[in-house]
Amino acid sequence: MNLTARQHQIVKFIWKYRKRNGLAPTLAEIAGELGISKVTVHEHIAQLEKKGALEKEPFLSRSTRLTRRMVRELEKTLVEQSRYVGLEEPQIELPPRDGNGAGAAQLPLLGEIAAGAPLEAIEESELVDVTDLCQFGRANYLLRVRGDSMIEDGILPGDYVLIEKRNNARDGETVVAVLENNEATLKRFYRLKDQKRFKLQPANAALEPITVDKVEIRGVVVGVVRGY
Repeated sequence: MNLTARQHQIVKFIWKYRKRNGLAPTLAEIAGELGISKVTVHEHIAQLEKKGALEKEPFLSRSTRLTRRMVRELEKTLVEQSRYVGLEEPQIELPPRDGNGAGAAQLPLLGEIAAGAPLEAIEESELVDVTDLCQFGRANYLLRVRGDSMIEDGILPGDYVLIEKRNNARDGETVVAVLENNEATLKRFYRLKDQKRFKLQPANAALEPITVDKVEIRGVVVGVVRGY
């Protein structure tokens, strides 16, 4: 099912909310959770219904629920996640966020990420002020890019990528991927059709993709800041 990143967030929130509370969240609750307006939530809900991800009983409040097809896709994603390499996540002190989901004026810079041959996954933390650079409500930390494997996506050597800390990704998202040998790389993530392997695709026609049986996702790129 072809959902946008925001629609996927809404679907997952509704699913978890219903499992916890036995009924659907209100538009205001979804908006508060994701830091967006109720009007925006309403528009996404309408699109999700058209795509067959959500359904609701007419004339009943809090009746929105996931369709069986959408539930199967979520369950399939959870099964895939269980195959990721279980490397221990670093303990990162994240910037504080206010009630609207906005971040603080600084994000931790956790070192460098290879956009080329994988690098050893070593993290060094320092704070970088991004107030004047971008909107970073979803980002948890920064990585400085080394290599040119993502240049066709506009990610150049010396740039900073803003990372949302997640351990799962959808096909086509650009991720921080850690391989079994503890090397990290920045690539587009895809599940292969046999559902047993993963492809890490560079955005550089001169380079070949990396195919692996297991991979750990450390985060997903949500923004790029040009290096100077």
